[in-house]
Amino acid sequence: MAGFADASKVPDGIDSGIPKGKMYHIACNTWFTSSGEIMPLSFKFEGMDGMIHRVGDLKIEYVEDKRFSGISSKEFCCKAIIGGILHEFKLIFFCEACKWVMMIGEEA
Repeated sequence: MAGFADASKVPDGIDSGIPKGKMYHIACNTWFTSSGEIMPLSFKFEGMDGMIHRVGDLKIEYVEDKRFSGISSKEFCCKAIIGGILHEFKLIFFCEACKWVMMIGEEA
């Protein structure tokens, strides 16, 4: 049975470089299943207008294990309505730091 430790297991030879796009640090409401899977449910971020925005009803298209500059992560390709507009973006969970970011733009 897989556990939380398995979430960060990416082959050592694979490196995805540096995440591309505009990065927003987020506070993410996350579900960790009993089998160690990670599921983002909703998140908040500070927009360019200085306001805190809440994003819910995430549609996760796919999940990939990645390694950015040698750091294990999980990348979630998502869609959600933000500010009344449907956006595509990536949520990245850095496993060791237990930190979330949202990437919008280039390749997101």
